[in-house]
Amino acid sequence: MSVRIGIVGLGFMGMIHYLAGGRLRGARVAALCSRDPKKLAGDWRGIQGNFGPPGQQMDLGDVKGYQRLEDLLADPNIDLVDVCNPTHVHPPTALRALKAGKHVLVEKAIALDPKDADAMVEAADRAGRLLMVAHVLPFFPEFAYAADAIRSGRHGRLLGAHFKRVISRPDWSAEIGDADKTGGPAVDLHIHDTHFIGLVAGVPGKVFATGVVNDKGAVDYLTTSYLYGPGGPAVTCSSGALAQKGRPFVHGYDIYLERATLVYESGATPLTVLTADGQGARPDLSGDADPISAFAAEIQAAVDGVATGKLPDLLSGKLARDALVLCHKECESVKTGQVVAV
Repeated sequence: MSVRIGIVGLGFMGMIHYLAGGRLRGARVAALCSRDPKKLAGDWRGIQGNFGPPGQQMDLGDVKGYQRLEDLLADPNIDLVDVCNPTHVHPPTALRALKAGKHVLVEKAIALDPKDADAMVEAADRAGRLLMVAHVLPFFPEFAYAADAIRSGRHGRLLGAHFKRVISRPDWSAEIGDADKTGGPAVDLHIHDTHFIGLVAGVPGKVFATGVVNDKGAVDYLTTSYLYGPGGPAVTCSSGALAQKGRPFVHGYDIYLERATLVYESGATPLTVLTADGQGARPDLSGDADPISAFAAEIQAAVDGVATGKLPDLLSGKLARDALVLCHKECESVKTGQVVAV
């Protein structure tokens, strides 16, 4: 069986998903949905983002084009709807796709409101279809290695960690600071971190965060302590959009396990495993360094889920919903100055 994918939304992320779709096994992009007839005709020259190639004129071959979502959903040859439109319309798009009997992969964030995320998870259960959320971070080699090291316990238990994700405000996305459309940096950007923290450490009981709030009420930057109670782990994270243009993006971590320390910072420190004998080793992160490869691996996991009928744990809607809740609780803590129960 070849899984046939229909991508909804042809902005930057829709383009990345389309390019990643060319690298899949047992699947292909069969249809695209956009209100823009130029994009459906392959004119992607106006698309730009913070990685990957610039948009260009594309030969879409035999890929179907739909201007209306209902027409794509009525296509019996579409198995998986890949939702890449803006975050504030993820819920209605995903709910309509599930009701139409399609499996759904939705780009992060799952939604802006946790109530909408709950409704999406419940709708998938009722429909007997997979709802998967495309959080790509665990598919990047450095984070895949860290997640495996923590979850396997091969270096002992997780004692503490600090994560970092800081960007300069992108010229190509004026909406990132608009909480009504993206949730602002503390959701749109930081949810990568809360998702990964939930994956490797679980959901904390409480959070305490300090940060910077912009004039639209969105949190632009925060530093959070995730409070797991006695016994830890002691986990913190700094994330947001405050950096100047000289460093447009950085992410990384210091992870402290019982028998090893993992350190990584993009553009500065390659992933290094430090051990008690004073040695430092750089693991072989074999594979393609092209970031689109991480998206291809993410979408491949969704395809494999559709083929087997089994929800991939890294794409779990519940995990994505918990990550969204954490972001909201952290923003509440920033604005009230109080410890907030999760």
